[in-house]
Amino acid sequence: MENLIKLDITVPEEMQDLATVALVSKLQYGWEEETLPTGDIRYRVYVENPAFCEEFLAELRSFVPDAQVDRDEVENQNWAMAWREYFTPVKVGNLFMVIAPWMTDMELEGRIPIVIEPKTAFGTGHHPTTALCLACVSKLAEEGRLREGMSFFDIGTGSGILAIGCAKLGLKGLGVDIDTLAVENSEENREINDVAAHFDVAKGSADYTAESFDVVLANILAQPLKDLAADIIARVAPGGCLVLSGLLATQADSVEEVYVAQGLPAARREIDGEWAALIWERL
Repeated sequence: MENLIKLDITVPEEMQDLATVALVSKLQYGWEEETLPTGDIRYRVYVENPAFCEEFLAELRSFVPDAQVDRDEVENQNWAMAWREYFTPVKVGNLFMVIAPWMTDMELEGRIPIVIEPKTAFGTGHHPTTALCLACVSKLAEEGRLREGMSFFDIGTGSGILAIGCAKLGLKGLGVDIDTLAVENSEENREINDVAAHFDVAKGSADYTAESFDVVLANILAQPLKDLAADIIARVAPGGCLVLSGLLATQADSVEEVYVAQGLPAARREIDGEWAALIWERL
């Protein structure tokens, strides 16, 4: 079994937002973060694949060229056990609880379980943007906007967590991701959750299909959300819902402006600390 690559990444405090954007773009599962006595921010990241590691570091340095990176290797067999300490159940909205496979016997408090096999590059619900987007799904369902029999399209599906939540509410649809490893992880998680009949997965982006859907979810990054605006809007069926996340709250205005320029009304916003989601309920 190959070792894992451990990265300790240190950036100045004033570069924290940019570093976080880079981390979210590649490592949506989460990471360890601490503020050093100097005021600098240090992130600890684990990755499995050396090629993916180089891709991630290139992305990081495009945002923060002067980031200090210390690289080491750790034994992979210890990582599985480390996940059992790191991974905690995540209550999301009023409907969902995200758990790991070894937690399936726990008390769910009446919530719908979403079982995610922890990986070192995909969403487990611990990152605020994933939780925020899933909370929007929960709220839309409570409001009656998402109902059994409706269709969904999850752009940048990652671990499949949002699509699985929709499928467990009785919706049926498609998740796409440009990352082959993410597609494989989504396929694994849909089987674990027994929703394969309601959740198809494919490699691709917003233009993968010409179909339209009752709800479209895109938990990616601000610039791709802007670049893909026309294709994303085209995927929303008349009267459907659109949820955009992966945004710093400071980026929400500029993203919303692009969608309003395409003919959409002002969005409803959900905020969680530094992060934001934009919601259109009846397009």
